[in-house]
Amino acid sequence: MATLNDEIRRRRTFAIISHPDAGKTTLTEKLLLFGGAIHIAGAVKSNKIKKTATSDWMDIEKQRGISVATSVMGFDYGDYKINILDTPGHQDFAEDTYRTLTAVDSVIIVVDVAKGVEQQTRRLMEVCRMRNTPVIIFVNKLDREGRDPFEILDELEAELKIGVRPLSWPINIGAKFKGVYNIYEHSLDLFTPNKQRVSERVEIDDVNDPRVDEAVGEVDAAKLRDDLELIEGVYPEFDKEQYLQGKLAPVFFGSALNTFGVKELLDCFVEIAPSPKPVQAEEREIRPEEDAFSGFVFKIHANMDPNHRSCIAFVKICSGKFERNVGYKHIRSGKVMKFAAPTAFMAQKKSIVDEAYPGDIVGIPDTGNFKIGDTLTSGEEIHFKGLPSFSPEMFKYIENTDPMKSKQLEKGIQQLMDEGVAQLFINQFNGRKLIGTVGQLQFEVIQYRLLHEYGAQCRWEPISLYKACWIESDDAEALAAFKKRKHQFMAVDREGRDVFLADSSYVLTMAQQDFPAIRFHFSSEF
Repeated sequence: MATLNDEIRRRRTFAIISHPDAGKTTLTEKLLLFGGAIHIAGAVKSNKIKKTATSDWMDIEKQRGISVATSVMGFDYGDYKINILDTPGHQDFAEDTYRTLTAVDSVIIVVDVAKGVEQQTRRLMEVCRMRNTPVIIFVNKLDREGRDPFEILDELEAELKIGVRPLSWPINIGAKFKGVYNIYEHSLDLFTPNKQRVSERVEIDDVNDPRVDEAVGEVDAAKLRDDLELIEGVYPEFDKEQYLQGKLAPVFFGSALNTFGVKELLDCFVEIAPSPKPVQAEEREIRPEEDAFSGFVFKIHANMDPNHRSCIAFVKICSGKFERNVGYKHIRSGKVMKFAAPTAFMAQKKSIVDEAYPGDIVGIPDTGNFKIGDTLTSGEEIHFKGLPSFSPEMFKYIENTDPMKSKQLEKGIQQLMDEGVAQLFINQFNGRKLIGTVGQLQFEVIQYRLLHEYGAQCRWEPISLYKACWIESDDAEALAAFKKRKHQFMAVDREGRDVFLADSSYVLTMAQQDFPAIRFHFSSEF
């Protein structure tokens, strides 16, 4: 009988992050392929077999070819239970990704060999550094022309500000790409371009084995030996402790599209990656092996199933064992709730679970009870640190274009805001609804989903604003004076907190100077 500790030890919960187009969704597919969770990569069975990725299942994602919502997928691999969170790479959805990083124990970063490190990857790495999250890097698309591997390693160190250590090494790249030497396991993998099966492996004792020359030719074999000598000379030995502290990133090379170099990554990952770690709550540190259950909601998704207008709250389990039909306390409301149909996910396919352990992500049907950041426990009053909302930078008024459908529009806006797709403010001067987002693309997503999921039509009206910031003060008179002077620019958010809508950076700076008693916040976690 597996104990709680055994279950915790076999869990690996991680996110895959990258810049758009680096091949993150493709890598997710191939990991699922090895876990036996899907049988043909990219085949979502429908009346016409459409080749779209398993983890991108919202209509708009298939049309645009980008991931806009974080998908959660769990599967078994050998003795391990793996939970992958595939995140949106598009920067307009960065906030969803930041939140997802609060729910994982480690991260795999995908980098395109031709483009190297891009802006989005740098920002995500900063979030990993803040939390000391361990990172493994996968350099992708080696079957295409790209840059010299040593050059890529230097760039990774400089741009991501982390030590690196290659654990596999490519033999040529682009048209001449012949395979990868696995430094971690001392084996040679030969490359045959094929999207559906795994290429052959040559068992060798070490790199000086004559079989290497037979397999890749004398010239390439000699270059490989020189490269490896250089790596041993320049890079420190791989140190698992350094990796777990987030100071050293192992690097693997491969081609996710051709299922090449992925198994090496996965085999090493399950061995070295951390199992679920303690989580810091406001009251104390929560350890996964405690008997009492605790967890927090890090994401809410409306309409997982378009036929049933349901919301699902994603709960990350932090400690103890979660059981179906057992009463748990919802800390914010003080109510005890039972969940008859908690689900585990495989992208859109979901199955009811009877129990789940720390590190697992459970979906709970939500009828409007949950908010992002809510805590569930066996009874203890604890609060997990809030998940931040960032100050939006783009704003539009939302107007109803079909008066007959105002109820649908209300409900749609409410559910989409619960998901944290964007933020809603009510302008106190004219009572109009204002939507704030981090990127332009979110306005299109909201409009599309309101129409297709709620049957509500809206149109956007432009408004020129620089930033929305939350304000508070210990001096009630100063706060009242500020709100009176700026009454045209005051709004409230969904929690009823005061928000100042500054229409230029100059106005914001002046307001900060003129009202020293007021505190201006640029994220809602204060």
